[in-house]
Amino acid sequence: MQSFRTELENPLVEKDIIDLEKKIREFREGKIHEEKFRSLRLARGVYGQRQQGVQMIRIKLPFGRITAKQLLRIADISDEYSNGNLHLTTRQDIQIHHVSLDRTPDLWAKLEQDDITLREACGNTVRNITASAEAGIDPKELFDVSPYAYALFRYFLRKPFCQELGRKIKIAFSNTEADTAFTYIHDVGFIPKVKTENGVEIRGFKVVVAGGLGAQPFLAQTAFEFLHEDKIIPFVEAALRVFDRHGERANRHKARLKYLVAKIGLPEFLKLIAEEEKALLNQEVVINRNAVQTTIPQGQTVYTTFRPADENVYSAWLKTNTFQQKQEGYYGVYIKVQLGNISTDNARALAKIVNLYAADDIRITVNQGFLLRHVAPQALLALYNELKSIGLADTGFDSVADITACPGTDTCNLAISNSTHISVELENVIYKEYPELIYNHDIKIKISGCMNSCGQHGLAQIGFHGSSFKVGNNVVPALQLLLGGGTLGDGAGRTGDKIIKVASKRGPDLLRSILNDFAQHAVEGEYFNSYYDKKGKDYFYQLLKPLGDNSTLTGNDFIDWGQDEKFQTAIGVGECAGVVIDLVATLLLEAEEKLAWSAEALANQAWGDSLYYSYAAFIHSAKALLLDKQVHVNTQHSLINDFEKHYIETGIFPLKDGFKETVLQINKQEPDQDFAESYFNKASHFVKEVSTYREKILKEVGESV
Repeated sequence: MQSFRTELENPLVEKDIIDLEKKIREFREGKIHEEKFRSLRLARGVYGQRQQGVQMIRIKLPFGRITAKQLLRIADISDEYSNGNLHLTTRQDIQIHHVSLDRTPDLWAKLEQDDITLREACGNTVRNITASAEAGIDPKELFDVSPYAYALFRYFLRKPFCQELGRKIKIAFSNTEADTAFTYIHDVGFIPKVKTENGVEIRGFKVVVAGGLGAQPFLAQTAFEFLHEDKIIPFVEAALRVFDRHGERANRHKARLKYLVAKIGLPEFLKLIAEEEKALLNQEVVINRNAVQTTIPQGQTVYTTFRPADENVYSAWLKTNTFQQKQEGYYGVYIKVQLGNISTDNARALAKIVNLYAADDIRITVNQGFLLRHVAPQALLALYNELKSIGLADTGFDSVADITACPGTDTCNLAISNSTHISVELENVIYKEYPELIYNHDIKIKISGCMNSCGQHGLAQIGFHGSSFKVGNNVVPALQLLLGGGTLGDGAGRTGDKIIKVASKRGPDLLRSILNDFAQHAVEGEYFNSYYDKKGKDYFYQLLKPLGDNSTLTGNDFIDWGQDEKFQTAIGVGECAGVVIDLVATLLLEAEEKLAWSAEALANQAWGDSLYYSYAAFIHSAKALLLDKQVHVNTQHSLINDFEKHYIETGIFPLKDGFKETVLQINKQEPDQDFAESYFNKASHFVKEVSTYREKILKEVGESV
């Protein structure tokens, strides 16, 4: 590790990487339980794959922004540590696959040299904060949301209260009411608003909370119609603290924020948030509106180039893949990336193209493509020719022909049937048989390898997720069709209805039937979802029922897309969130670790961080004793009550002011030095007493055997 420790300027990053290396070594030596280690590595962007012995590395790119230099760095990393492919995700991250676990610290260190992090890209943390790719250049936007997304990313990175949440938290910023960042499926979503007070324009956001897809989708609810821009970070911090304390922890399938809000109701959730206000370090956080700067290319370069081989195709590309920015005289240029996969060679070529023709500010889009910014109109033809030479000039960006798909069975443990090869087949159907649909931006097709919605199938007008069914002793790879999902705007949306499940190989015919019916029977200008609502779910089931007739299956239907052998289900253990092992000894060790971090935060005068680490020490050590009594809890709030009941009220474990009263001071007092030091001392004393009590119990048990 000496090769990079002296190269990193940020001591926090250096500490992270050294700690990861240490934990990997302890895991290899059997000193850390596998499940606990999983939780730790996930919070550092290291995710297990379907293939044994290798990892997927998720690179966290706030609001999808990446420079040409960073793209080159990631390409080099992929060549050195992976397989020469980059995968763009629907959360505006980049993933590389097939990486050796032991090489991840060195990989991370090299990424950080260009200010690229893995921290909290996976696990029970605040995931990558997404935003509309057009933010900052959209003629329709009220203001640029990029600085706000960036501010939240910086503020919540490494914050103690969001390192070990019950489940992940996803946050999105849409730049207009068109809601292109899909706020309605996020834990917290922001849509810009302005109002005028005393002749002064005030910025703020509509705030929606508790949305989510997955096997049981929830649409977000409106928390505020207008929240002042300086209040958005305190609101999110309070919400995270409430979720940490009250969120489900025993049943991970019910542990997302959407289930907590559904259980207690939005008014109660907002009441609990208000109760956290006093404990927040900042009642307001002023956002630096100039934190995200883009240098617009200058000069009067003369672009000499050959005319395109096909003027009609170039004309179509201009119509479907470019738009005039709000900055006069410049264009935004979309790049369609099939399946979100781009080779490192093409990534390097793209970086060179950006340096020649666009601003050094590339945005990854939520549908797995790129957006280039500040392209001069006289540069468009040259840019097109360059993109075409590397296969990145496909028309129809974000149209029916631009299908979103997760990696599915290519790498994911949870995927049931293939989502990538079928996506290619469906795109081929569009381009060859329905070429006019490259201009249609109403219908979206999205595919996931399972019901968990990494491909966001639930919010598509036409969505599919991987599935299977048995015929005799054989298993058939299948697609579950959903219809009618989509964005309504301003934080509202709708999720698709399940219609029918068919063999995967019948997917192209399924799509043809839907598109043909729509073309023949919809009225001129009718949107797909209006047609779907008019006809109804049963109409489409009856229309497609013949394709679900399993008596007509052929041998080919038993083989999944991209495979040669008969299909077999091979679902592993998912890692969409870290699993925390509930071993007493491990919990006590973690309590000691949290105290050490609290002491370090005190020394650095980080009173708020110290308080939360002390709080975590209380929680971990109390949980250890409850497990000794076989008392299992599903939230931190119930843990606090149960410890009071089983240990304090019974007199087994004396605590002067009671456990509940002591611990819940965390949100009753301001986070100043006196309180932080006092709280730390109480936590230290409690952890010491718990360890002493535990040793006494073990000794008594040993003597009685």
